[in-house]
Amino acid sequence: MDFEEIYRKYFKEVFLFIKSLSHDDHIAEEITQEAFFKAVKAIEKFDGSRDIRAWLFTIAKNTYYSHYKKSKRYIHRDAAEEPAMDVKFVTHLMNEEDAFIVHQFLHSMKEPYKEVFSLRSFGELSFEKIGLLFGKSAGWARVTYYRARKQVLKHMEGMNNEGD
Repeated sequence: MDFEEIYRKYFKEVFLFIKSLSHDDHIAEEITQEAFFKAVKAIEKFDGSRDIRAWLFTIAKNTYYSHYKKSKRYIHRDAAEEPAMDVKFVTHLMNEEDAFIVHQFLHSMKEPYKEVFSLRSFGELSFEKIGLLFGKSAGWARVTYYRARKQVLKHMEGMNNEGD
């Protein structure tokens, strides 16, 4: 796979990941572009032993943190809690075994958490559209998704603790 194909295939995923950290389209675009530039320069170092997405996400995450370090811009505590949870969650989904465990856990979740989580995480629907599907508000969808995501993370942390 040539780098242009990698760029086309993974740009949106990396952009959405950085957007979940920064909550800013402009910064996400800038960081994503910079991350792909770094990746193209270091492509020879990629040995193919793991998923290229994980490699790209790692470069993007490090680029994001470097960006804030350079600009000496501090992330407020409230804003930092949500992205930290997103990073943990995305890390679980990047690992094939963890992704399978997440999918297994989803089958045991109660409705509407199961469906809202799936629509948001895998269907990439907005909270407004999810709310419309259920005849509820966007706020309801957001809270339901947040609670479902907490359940998934708690389950994953429990699985990780069992393995230690």
